[in-house]
Amino acid sequence: MRPLHISAETAIKLSEKLGVPIEQIMHMPQHILIQKLSELEKEKKE
Repeated sequence: MRPLHISAETAIKLSEKLGVPIEQIMHMPQHILIQKLSELEKEKKE
């Protein structure tokens, strides 16, 4: 599996928001990352 094509700054921001190490963000499948971000948005709205 290829690493995600995101910038270092984006990876750092995502790791802070999701509470996940940067290495895990870079090797996370894209659909799982999108799912986690949508869950974060739902929690933010409530």
